[in-house]
Amino acid sequence: MGKKNKKKRDGIVFSTDPDFEYAYREEAEPEALPPNQQRLRVLLDRKQRKGKEVTLVDGYVGPEEDLKTLGKRLKSQCGVGGSVKDGQIILQGDQRDQVVELLISEGFSDTKRSGG
Repeated sequence: MGKKNKKKRDGIVFSTDPDFEYAYREEAEPEALPPNQQRLRVLLDRKQRKGKEVTLVDGYVGPEEDLKTLGKRLKSQCGVGGSVKDGQIILQGDQRDQVVELLISEGFSDTKRSGG
């Protein structure tokens, strides 16, 4: 699979005009909210992972690079593997309590455990 083109065409699929130029619109990344205004939820998930437990951190609003930096910091503090995909931080295993404590200590005051 190739990488998806981040440029979006404004509803034009095809034109017979040889001089027609497509107008592209760029998708802007959201502005980073300060940590005390972030509303993060930490939950345990097993769906589509063959029964393996993973900890998901969801609800981050900001650039993808900041999310990757936060994910890297959480992985190193918890001593586990994981990744950042689709705006979520995925950590291997049940790390909910430790992740909530780490996020609150970093200034993410509206961080809560979600689910059972």
